[in-house]
Amino acid sequence: MDTLYQSAIQLIKKRYPTGWGGAAAMLTSDGNIITSVAPEVLNAGTNLCIEVGSILEAHKLHATVTHSICVVRDDENSPFKILTPCGICQERLLYWGRDVLVAVTHKKDEVKYVSLRELQPFHWTHAYTEDQLFEK
Repeated sequence: MDTLYQSAIQLIKKRYPTGWGGAAAMLTSDGNIITSVAPEVLNAGTNLCIEVGSILEAHKLHATVTHSICVVRDDENSPFKILTPCGICQERLLYWGRDVLVAVTHKKDEVKYVSLRELQPFHWTHAYTEDQLFEK
């Protein structure tokens, strides 16, 4: 999924040529890549995660998300970092099932994806069967 990582980096460089930058990229089951940034807000209480725009776009298109990545950098001279989705975004991505692959933060300099199932071994949804949760 190197293309997702590159898509996020390209958006960061375009949208945030200097200073901090962050972008998300998601792959859908039909092969499309959806990207997003976090909105700039005046009141921090109204802030949204970087991934939310892509998640909403996927819902709008009635597309199934299969992979997700969130990339940030501190400034234009800093290396890019992959951020594991926060708990709220994990819940949002779970709409498409436990097998959605998400890029995770780790020590090696490579893109690594794990399923939500692997990322959340004790998630509350394990009290239910797949059929009970993911009837679509």
